[in-house]
Amino acid sequence: MGKALDEIGWGGALKFGLLTIAMVGYRVMLVPQLRAAYLRLLGAKVGRNTVIHDCRFFNYYRTGFGGLTIGDDCFIGDETLIDLADRVTLESQVTLAERVTVLTHLNVGYQDHPLQKAFPSSHAPVVFKKGAFAGACTTFLSGVTVGEAAFVAAGALVNEDVPPRVLAGGVPAHVIKKLD
Repeated sequence: MGKALDEIGWGGALKFGLLTIAMVGYRVMLVPQLRAAYLRLLGAKVGRNTVIHDCRFFNYYRTGFGGLTIGDDCFIGDETLIDLADRVTLESQVTLAERVTVLTHLNVGYQDHPLQKAFPSSHAPVVFKKGAFAGACTTFLSGVTVGEAAFVAAGALVNEDVPPRVLAGGVPAHVIKKLD
């Protein structure tokens, strides 16, 4: 526990502990509307008619739930993972299907890890513009923006911005075609 506590400090450890306890309440919420309301109580901005299935959050001690914004009429599927080391924004009518992973940071380990020089710790927000769709098992890396009404195919790895109104897919994701 020494290295971890040295890196995040007592304040970070306390915030982590309190939010972890608060997440117990979230986990027992079986109705998507109750999950949305509970996230609002924790500081997230969650719009109307948003459905949140069994979505998991991690690194919430960094931004707190104030780093999460979800617009109106959004859908977040089962087993979705959202990293709150930085801000995550879903504008209105965004769909994240099942098992979507949204990563906002990179960290290979403690500050003395041998890979830190090659891969220094970083974080950046992830944004899904209005009407964006993320298929099952897609992964979004830190700093990306998915354009308005863009469709990201199942299994894609998104490591750079996706333009509006396109179908993107693959590993790494690339534009397959423009949508009318």
